Amino acid sequence: MSTPRVFIVRHGETEWSLNGRHTGSTDIPLTANGEKRVTATGRALVGDDRLIVPRRLAHVYVSPRKRAQRTLELLNLAYQDNLPWPRHGDPPVSEGLVCGAKVQVTEDIREWDYGDYEGITTPEIRGLRSKQGLGSGWDIWRDGCPGGESPADITERLDRLIQEIRDRWHAPAMERKQDNPVNGDVLIVAHGHILRAFAQRWAGKPLHDGPTFLLEAGGVGTLSYEHHNINEPAILLGGAFMVGHNWYVPLISLYLLCSFHSSLPGPFAGLH
Repeated sequence: MSTPRVFIVRHGETEWSLNGRHTGSTDIPLTANGEKRVTATGRALVGDDRLIVPRRLAHVYVSPRKRAQRTLELLNLAYQDNLPWPRHGDPPVSEGLVCGAKVQVTEDIREWDYGDYEGITTPEIRGLRSKQGLGSGWDIWRDGCPGGESPADITERLDRLIQEIRDRWHAPAMERKQDNPVNGDVLIVAHGHILRAFAQRWAGKPLHDGPTFLLEAGGVGTLSYEHHNINEPAILLGGAFMVGHNWYVPLISLYLLCSFHSSLPGPFAGLH
């Protein structure tokens, strides 16, 4: 029996991601190159013998922002139900692989609200803070964004989503017998900071520790569990290709394992 996973996909390249401007609520489109690269990613990673197997997807969460929704449109998937928004561009040349998962737009996975820092770069933010007497150092994982969201705000909404994924999709998949499996994989299409924060919280780590991993525009990450145990969340570094219904041909697969304590908050309380 395979262990359910969460695939996190950052939206493709935009003009602001190219020049480092913080893009939270501003709704800007993908560049032509961003669309091209996302399409190539879908062809490479989505398929019955690829990392993301359409028939194994139980649910899809996507940000309310058009750049994330357009990314999902280009990922080589065809949904049995209509997408819950009008298309944001021309349909892909190829129809895509049939996927029975429902697509849900959720505010819980929208990008960090940058508040006063929307649309400006990190050097500009540090210069502004210096002029305001706040010091030249700025770390979003520690300081958050004035007029926007704090790390505590982000933790609250991500912990809520993580708990929902584990309760609704992953726990039932793990409890089913091998001869009667259910789909358990989840796909999330969103943004850079919020997905890095999601991975940090998935692993039970506080945001103020600061994730030391990156997710490029159009990049794909994988989260799962060690020992087929929902109490042992892990970040999967590397992937595997599906062969048949339940078997994998492993590539280089390394796990960043996490230890847990009963004092952890939110969806991690009581894990050990």
